[in-house]
Amino acid sequence: MDRAKEQELAWLRTITGELSTLTLTRLDETLPWYGSMPPSRRSAVGLVAQTGITSFIQWYEDPSSTPWIASDVFSAAPRELLRSISLQETLQLIRVVVTVVEERVGPRSEALREAIMHYSRDVAFAAADVYARAAEARGLWDARLEALVVDSILTGESDDELPSRIAALGWHGDGEAAVLVGSAERTVDVDQLRRSARHAGADVLIGLQGTRLVLVLGRVDPAQRDATQLPEEPLPFIEIAQRVADGFSDGPLVLGPTVANLVDASRSARAALAGVAVARSWRKAPRPVLADDLLPERALAGDGLARRTLIEQIYEPLAAHSGELLETLWCYLDNGRSLEATARELFVHPNTVRYRLKKVSEVIGWNATGAREALILQSALIAGSIAQHGRRPGSQKPSSGH
Repeated sequence: MDRAKEQELAWLRTITGELSTLTLTRLDETLPWYGSMPPSRRSAVGLVAQTGITSFIQWYEDPSSTPWIASDVFSAAPRELLRSISLQETLQLIRVVVTVVEERVGPRSEALREAIMHYSRDVAFAAADVYARAAEARGLWDARLEALVVDSILTGESDDELPSRIAALGWHGDGEAAVLVGSAERTVDVDQLRRSARHAGADVLIGLQGTRLVLVLGRVDPAQRDATQLPEEPLPFIEIAQRVADGFSDGPLVLGPTVANLVDASRSARAALAGVAVARSWRKAPRPVLADDLLPERALAGDGLARRTLIEQIYEPLAAHSGELLETLWCYLDNGRSLEATARELFVHPNTVRYRLKKVSEVIGWNATGAREALILQSALIAGSIAQHGRRPGSQKPSSGH
């Protein structure tokens, strides 16, 4: 090393403290986000700036150490600092440090001014590398956390930490949620699924377990909606499911019932999983199909949730509303959905049967005049009568004759 460079290095070491003080003052004057930081974070940012100055001196002494010295600038930063300031803010920090050093050191010699330019470029690239690695690590962590949350929803083994895990994933779903279950190849384009869901106005959690693909859907919070990209009105979950259906492989695709929030999504997941297991038994099932449209098949397969749904959503509301409606529905279904035969058995006019069937639809939401819905309603009547004394309403008690 020539004597002139040795003298410059010695001089640089004597003004290190001065440069650090000037840099911190300039940061406070020019960067509003720096001044609003808590003291601990400001201290961490100041440490990065001071390390940058020190490493410049080391680099000037040995330029071959560029990659390592530049990276060392950011290794001094606490991990939480990388989460609290953006890459743009980091580049602003670098610009302030370089400007201060250039103003104070540059006029001394052309060699120092050129060295500052080279070093600032290396530090900028180092900053980009640090943030890229942090983003990659965060992506892997988010993927593992997302898989954990989806698994908790599928198994129903949620705990008090589930809401915080959901929040950590940046979930923007608002209120209601539903679970969509189907199959997919290992090479499924997860990012495309997220884009399709987003364009349909939904946030989504994705779980790929072997060949089973699970989407937990929630409508985007109205505060997050962008009228240029999202539908003006929230879409029904079945329509959202239709828009993402192309991301699934061939085979059953079942949408669980809507629940009040994501924490309750395990009930929707259980219904969807049970529906997938029996969907092929409905020869002309739509795709996607609602899990509640598969209630008869699920109940026959031993799904307790399906039996309870049939009883609680169909049988019990009808029984509570009117025994007359329940009896009319029984007769109508037993008579092959014939209005005339039902009217004859009940000794009423066919129009009375029509009125009562319309009332049945208003009470429970299912229409007995459709073939598929008639099967669901008949399954509900059978399940309900079995659960309630094991006999149909109106039947006579067995005789206790001698």
